[in-house]
Amino acid sequence: MRMSSKRTFNPARLTRDVVLYAILMVLVVVFGFPLLWTLSASLKTIPEFAEYPPKLFPISPQWINYWTVLNTPRVPVLTWLLNSSLVVVLTTIGTTLTSALVAYSFARFNYRGRDFLFFITLATMTLPAQVTLIPQFILFFKMGMMNTLYPLWVPAWFGGGAFGIFMLRQFFKSIPRDLDEAALIDGAGYPRIFWSILLPLLGPALATLAIITFIASWGDFQNPLLYLNSPDKFTVSIGLQFFNNAPEVGGVPMRHLLMAACVMSMIPTVAIFFIGQRYFVQGVVMSGLKG
Repeated sequence: MRMSSKRTFNPARLTRDVVLYAILMVLVVVFGFPLLWTLSASLKTIPEFAEYPPKLFPISPQWINYWTVLNTPRVPVLTWLLNSSLVVVLTTIGTTLTSALVAYSFARFNYRGRDFLFFITLATMTLPAQVTLIPQFILFFKMGMMNTLYPLWVPAWFGGGAFGIFMLRQFFKSIPRDLDEAALIDGAGYPRIFWSILLPLLGPALATLAIITFIASWGDFQNPLLYLNSPDKFTVSIGLQFFNNAPEVGGVPMRHLLMAACVMSMIPTVAIFFIGQRYFVQGVVMSGLKG
């Protein structure tokens, strides 16, 4: 039997789609224009950068600006990028791994005080970061870690944070316990079950948490401002502010080089999001599953 179907013309639906796409295009222009302007400004010469009224695109793109900003001794942008990369990698690994361990405990084991501890963990999400700012600063000061990168990534290895624990716990609870029981019958211990069976099933959730942690750690400004004093220890977030306040060299402005540094600082976050976009969307969708 041959069946054919025709899509009926619906003026109301067509009008709704046109309005929706028009709104989306306006939002793309509004949110994309600052990025386009930054990229354009990074490719301008000094006179083009200072001319008024400003022009959107340079006459001759100066790609050498990126090479120049990487070889300016007074503003070691390359060192800042390397420092940020080290902090972000260690923070992301520590957050995902320790959050998974704590979430595994809350989701798979029954022990006295478990629900109370989980409630206390969730309660920490209501506390602003400024509440623990001074005690944490005193702690790292007493430990002699000032002007080092340790305060920026060491806390991530002690639980990872309430958000990551809560999200991964929901994923653990969505996995049937039959897998654990079957593994126990086969002689596997709880560490083996966690590492070889459950953790691979959490791929989308771990990717989502890793992307969120990566972006948050890369753009962190408050902690580097508190703990770092030397320009060679700066991360890229605090380094760009130092670059912005740096005096001109021989009366020559460096704002076009600052724009080039800003573009380079955006590349890792944009790249990591597009690389893990599929896992990120999948993780967000699956986070609504009930245990």
